[in-house]
Amino acid sequence: MQPPAAGIIVVLGEALIDLAEQGDDEPRLALPGGSPYNVAIGLARLGRPTAFAGRLSTDPLGALLRRHAERSGVELSLAVQAVQPSTIAAVELDEGVARYTFHTEGTADFQWTDAELARIPDDAAAVHFGSLASWTPPGDAAIVRRVAALRERTLVSYDPNVRPALQPDRPAARRAIERTLSVVHLAKTSEEDLAWLYPDTPVEEVAQRWLRLGPTLVVVTRGAAGSNAYTRSAAAQRPAHPVEMVDTIGAGDAFTAGLLDALAGREVLGVAGSAALAELDTADLDALLDAAALVAALTCGRAGANPPRRAELAAARR
Repeated sequence: MQPPAAGIIVVLGEALIDLAEQGDDEPRLALPGGSPYNVAIGLARLGRPTAFAGRLSTDPLGALLRRHAERSGVELSLAVQAVQPSTIAAVELDEGVARYTFHTEGTADFQWTDAELARIPDDAAAVHFGSLASWTPPGDAAIVRRVAALRERTLVSYDPNVRPALQPDRPAARRAIERTLSVVHLAKTSEEDLAWLYPDTPVEEVAQRWLRLGPTLVVVTRGAAGSNAYTRSAAAQRPAHPVEMVDTIGAGDAFTAGLLDALAGREVLGVAGSAALAELDTADLDALLDAAALVAALTCGRAGANPPRRAELAAARR
């Protein structure tokens, strides 16, 4: 494959298979998933040139992940053909809310090397990364090194996507995430993640702590309560977009895709992206949160991580 064109958004991280329950006595469905993979799908469906940098297994599940990404318009020239097996997550739904059990030992997504990551271009419009691959050894250190090198060249976005079952040492998880915050411009997280990382600490207090560690913008999703955004000079709080919820699978990732899409629409990307983020006022933050919330709501309105396409988003806005 040819390398991706300049100006493309690169999404770095894991792609896995969700084994999702259907109902009593029904077999589980094998569905493409993984937080960064879902973000790449969401951005591509919204018409943004998007490349996924993942380690896709050569096993049949990896082939499924490749086909699904290509059908959504995701560029895969940065993806590694990995000999290790695909990662699997068992998904349980509790009144529509997804809970995950991961099977990660020895799987493809976490074996990154510096040489593999060097293929990510310096002239990307933005680089989004995070989730399991950003804090699972042995490849996590290589990912943070590459992102740190890119920080002066483009806008860097990060979602730690905490998984307590895989991060049983809370202080260690908090330290790792805080180290990574020093190399990013935009940090997106959830109220649920912050409640686990910083028990009994208000969201705004944690957001201000994160801003001091490096990011220019911190965004916190709060489920049905909406979302918040913080810079060093402005803050915003917006409600969730109303929806008849089917499930929350991929909702946070759809929100991230919607947020990055809205930033791209305002040309808040590239090497000047960090400075542009710092200039956002409350009205700007309101608009960004509303745009992201609509993309998340459309995803919650149907089963699985199935983010909307641009035409669906335009119809919903009308």
